[in-house]
Amino acid sequence: MTNHMIDSPLSELERYYDAVPRVGGARAEDFGPLTLFVQEGAGWPYYARPALGGSDATPADVERVLARQRELGVPESFEWVAETTPALRAAAEAAGLHVHAHPLMVLEASEELPPHPEVRLLDAEDPLLSAALAVPSLAFADPGTAVGEAGPAELAAALEDPSVETRRASVSAKLAAGTSGMAAAVRDGVVLCSGMFNPVGDVAEVVGVGTLPSARRQGLALGVTSALVAQARARGARTVFLSAGDEDVARIYGRAGFRRVGTALIAEPPAEPGA
Repeated sequence: MTNHMIDSPLSELERYYDAVPRVGGARAEDFGPLTLFVQEGAGWPYYARPALGGSDATPADVERVLARQRELGVPESFEWVAETTPALRAAAEAAGLHVHAHPLMVLEASEELPPHPEVRLLDAEDPLLSAALAVPSLAFADPGTAVGEAGPAELAAALEDPSVETRRASVSAKLAAGTSGMAAAVRDGVVLCSGMFNPVGDVAEVVGVGTLPSARRQGLALGVTSALVAQARARGARTVFLSAGDEDVARIYGRAGFRRVGTALIAEPPAEPGA
C-alpha cells in the first residue's frame, strides 16, 4: 500500500497538494486510487495525482485518467511525491509516460532569507504583472543555472502572446483576493526574475520562480524567494516549501536554509522528436 500518512512533513504536503487545486477553482474527478483535478473557468490547468489516503494505482488506472484528459483537452500530466506513492512511477511508465524528478524542499522554520534591493512585491494592478508572468516561461524554456541568451528583447516578444493577458486576468484576481502572492526583481523597468506563492491554511508553496536567462547568477531567484517567503509568513504560513528544478538549483536553495524532504515527480507524454 502507498500513502503512508504519518505525522511528517510529507503528510502535511500531501494534504496541501490535495487541497490547493480545490481552492484554486478545480473540480475533482474520482478515478479510484487517482484524482483528476480539472480547472473550471480561466486559470492554470491542473493534473492528476494520488487520491489522499488511497491505494496503489495500476497502469490501467493511469490509462483511464489519460483517456479522460484527452477527452477534456487538458494536459496529460500527473504529479506526486515519490516517497509517499512509490509504486506510481512504474505504473506511469508502463502507461507510456516520461517521469522526471525534482528535489522537494522545506524551509527551516527559523531561517530568514535576506532581502534583495531590486525585488518588490506585485499587486493585482501592477503594470509589470504581465512581464512577471512571461519571464518564467522564458526561464523554463532554457533550464539550468548557466547564463543564457534570452533577455529583454525576447521578453518583449513574449509579451505579444495573447495567452499572457489571459493568465494576467486570472493571477490578478488571485492577488486581489489574497490567495496568491507574487514578487519580481526589476532593474531599469525590466522584470528579470519573478515567482509566486500559493497558500492553503498555514502551508505555502513557492512556485514558478524563474530568471531571465541573460540575468542568471546574480542572486535574483533567491531574492524573489526571500520576498515570497516573508509575505507568506506574514500571512500566517508556518510551512513554506518548493520543488527545485534540478540538483544544482537544490544546492542553491540548500545554502539558503531549505532542506530536502523528498522528491516531487511529474509524468507526461514523451516529447515529440525535434520538439
